[in-house]
Amino acid sequence: MSFAAAPRRPSGSAPRARRRSPLGVAIIVIAVLIAALLLLAQFWTEVMWFSQLGFSQVIWTEWGTRAALFVAGFVVMAGAVFWSFTAAYRSRPVYAPSTPEQATLDQYREAVEPLRRVVMIAAPVLVGFFAGVAASAQWRTVLLALNSEPFGEVDPEFQMDLGFFVFTLPALRFSVGFLISVVVIAGIAGLITHYLYGGLRVGPAAAGGPRTTTAARVHLAVIGAVLLLLIAANYWLDRYSILTNAGDRFDGASYADVHAVIPARGILTVVAIFVAALFVVTAFRGDWRLPAIGVGLMVVSAIAIGGIYPAVVQRFQVNPNAQELEAEYIQRNIDATLAAFDIDEVETQQYDATTEAEEGALRADADTAASIRLLDPQIVSPSFRQLQQNRQYYNFADSLSVDRYEIDGELRDTVIAVRELNLDGLGQSQRNWVNDHTVYTHGYGVVAAYGNQPGPDGRPAFFEGSIPSQGAITDLEGEYEPRIYFSPSTTTYSIVGAPEGTEAWELDYQADSVEENGGQVNTTFTGDAGPEVGSFASKLLFALRFGEEQLLFSDRVTTESQILYDRDPQERVSKVAPWLTLDNRVYPAVVDGRVKWIVDAYTTSDAVPYSTSTPLDEAVADTLTTASGAPVELPEEVNYIRNSVKATVDAYDGSVDLYAWDAEDPVLQAWTNIFPTSVQPMSEISGDLMSHVRYPEDLFKVQRTLLSQYHVTDSAEFFSGQDFWNNPTDPTADATTTAPLQPPYYLTLQMPGQEDSSFSLTSTFIPGGNTDREVLTGFLAADADAGNEAGVVAEDYGTLRLLELPRDTTVPGPGQVQNNFDSNPTISEQLNILELGSSTVRRGNQLTLPVGGGLLYVQPVYIQSTGGTQFPLLRRVLVAFGDDIGFAETLDEALDQVFGGDSGAEAGDADAAEDEAPTAPPTEGEPGTEPTPTPTPSDEPTGEAPTSELDAALQDAAAALEDSDAAQRAGDWAAYGEAQDRLQAALEAAIAAEEAQGGS
Repeated sequence: MSFAAAPRRPSGSAPRARRRSPLGVAIIVIAVLIAALLLLAQFWTEVMWFSQLGFSQVIWTEWGTRAALFVAGFVVMAGAVFWSFTAAYRSRPVYAPSTPEQATLDQYREAVEPLRRVVMIAAPVLVGFFAGVAASAQWRTVLLALNSEPFGEVDPEFQMDLGFFVFTLPALRFSVGFLISVVVIAGIAGLITHYLYGGLRVGPAAAGGPRTTTAARVHLAVIGAVLLLLIAANYWLDRYSILTNAGDRFDGASYADVHAVIPARGILTVVAIFVAALFVVTAFRGDWRLPAIGVGLMVVSAIAIGGIYPAVVQRFQVNPNAQELEAEYIQRNIDATLAAFDIDEVETQQYDATTEAEEGALRADADTAASIRLLDPQIVSPSFRQLQQNRQYYNFADSLSVDRYEIDGELRDTVIAVRELNLDGLGQSQRNWVNDHTVYTHGYGVVAAYGNQPGPDGRPAFFEGSIPSQGAITDLEGEYEPRIYFSPSTTTYSIVGAPEGTEAWELDYQADSVEENGGQVNTTFTGDAGPEVGSFASKLLFALRFGEEQLLFSDRVTTESQILYDRDPQERVSKVAPWLTLDNRVYPAVVDGRVKWIVDAYTTSDAVPYSTSTPLDEAVADTLTTASGAPVELPEEVNYIRNSVKATVDAYDGSVDLYAWDAEDPVLQAWTNIFPTSVQPMSEISGDLMSHVRYPEDLFKVQRTLLSQYHVTDSAEFFSGQDFWNNPTDPTADATTTAPLQPPYYLTLQMPGQEDSSFSLTSTFIPGGNTDREVLTGFLAADADAGNEAGVVAEDYGTLRLLELPRDTTVPGPGQVQNNFDSNPTISEQLNILELGSSTVRRGNQLTLPVGGGLLYVQPVYIQSTGGTQFPLLRRVLVAFGDDIGFAETLDEALDQVFGGDSGAEAGDADAAEDEAPTAPPTEGEPGTEPTPTPTPSDEPTGEAPTSELDAALQDAAAALEDSDAAQRAGDWAAYGEAQDRLQAALEAAIAAEEAQGGS
């Protein structure tokens, strides 16, 4: 068998180039185009979103800064590493030393050599990429440093403006830390290269110790000198950072820090500079012993001067005399914390609270008693759903909001909710792309009920609701836009808008009449709320972004269409103002005929000297945030906070407005320098909006957390800690709740010393430490009413009033009061009887009010079915004053039980009853239904059966229940059957008496 010889390539001819496959080239080109389109879909749709809202400057500034920092970080890191690689390689000795060690290295060098070029390029690019990412993440730090504003206050140690610590120092620390990383990685790259190619040899030599070539010595010595200079700079900056240290007793520099640690850092700075000079000398003289001795000296100095000396001062000088020596620094911490958290002007007064209820004691507080909120916004959401939801594709939030509205010339506390879109309420047969994104596009209207009075049968007394909307708010606002296109629960995108003259297809509501489109009333969005999606390019980009090909082919995506997404108000605010920290609560208000979502926003810092650092997520956690899921991402630690911005999001068109609420805040001023068009002055807030702005909950929670300790302003008392407080746990919380603190409550009340009652945010304090004794030690209230409809900011807005109770007086705390409620035989028997059937008892929020010379506790009690249709109805009210308890169907009756039949609160009730309450919307919200009048406090149902009949029936039932239990334990089943018969008869009698009095 023979083989033909392969044709020989002519001598000197070049090798034939390998032909690339056209298919492979096409695949690569297509892959690149797809990747570019996907990136463009994310990038350009964001640009369109920001441009539509008028905040394009925000995204370009952020992205531009990120890009510049990425490039700078990449170039510095990659350039330094590449230079170190190249310099070490080019200066390698021509002939490597002939040693056994070098022979082994020759093998490694031969293995690495084919990949050397790739490694020397790929390694710098890789580390440069990660360095660029790390640098770009510091865009906020860099921008603040470049646009800093002075605080006008200096720190007590260095006498430097606080702006240096808040704005400049973080940027300097980042820069020095980044450069240290660059020098270390570049040094490692050079060290490895020198060692691999013979410039550095470790092992015995004629002179002993390591041996280097001149080029390697200069290279490594220069890197060592630069590193030591950066370490010296880091030591010097440490002196300032110590002022924000977290200590065991207090934050900030202590006596040992000031007298030992800070001087030690200064000494170590000088030592590091001296050792850097030794490295420079080594670069010229060639003796490594000097820098080696210097490094050893620096290590010994760091241990002795930086570690041992401060520990000795702390143990032998400070600890035996801590109260005297630390007094100055504790006072610094107290003063700085009070100022940083805006609690330095708390109006504190001693409140000699009585625990004895006296007849007529509430006459001076009649307005407060008449305004007590009985409607618990955390419980009544199911009642709103059952009575006002109207359709299955609407829903209300689980936690409703408390606001105030002027009804017939009187400000009334209100529980308000927005009827939001809920696609999950639709059946599976109704779920498709057309319905989800083009038909069911919005919610409809708000529903509001009086906070201080129930309606018939314990239902909420609605004064606004129905579909179409009707009620007091609608009448007050005149032109009112009820459609809700933007809300917290709306997470999907919608395509809205249709060409003029075409049939509308967005479902507005179902009408009774079938004459119009089968009873379905449709609408077309006419505002400017989202990016236009009419062109083919826009359709393509958004189809790629959302992964929905229907956007390309649907006839409902027209030239007039807009796409609405990112519809959660908090998400919208956080995107247009990424430099703000948002409150966990967003609440609705009807403002100038539009539903607005109001969001409180904060500027924060963790760099104010001596101020106490507080974990923000822990400070704001309570049973309310646990139940709502706390959706807002919070910074880990803050030691400065200001409610500097009030933000609103229009529920119809999604427009975002930011208002400078605290224009004197230096952090806000710095961000305003960066984004000059983002924030509007406070003067742009309308009077209608001003009347609904309130004091924010998260700020109040942080302040009450700090005041549990920092109500003590004397350093000696603070050191002892014997008068520290705690916030009480929520007495109605479930035992498995992870954050059981009692939330603050919005109430209208009149604090001692105030001339008039005001809308307030309140909380209580109990003794601190490891104790189970829960007596009341303090009561805190913040004036929460920001202003009036004239647009004037209330003079007392934000004023914190703290009532300190005498240490020798035992005023029951929330836990004790709840225990008194639960252990009272009469109350427990009646509540147990109410739960015997197919009902369950739900205890509402326990409110605390300083009235009648003491502290009054009020708790509504709701009853709801255990099966079938479930929604709570207000059936009883619990009242406590000292150890006296009232339990009745109405607040007036419960107060009369406590205050001897003449509480003095009836005057306020009579005044409230003089004005006829506005007409309530229909319960089911259907057009054409006659509205039912909302009862005023004087309209409480009385019925014909006296209360004694109900009480007697309940007592008979309790006795029968006890007899039944006793007979069961004794095994006397005849007696057990007789007792059960009596129990059934007593329950029937109780139900009959309840119905005769107007119950269900």
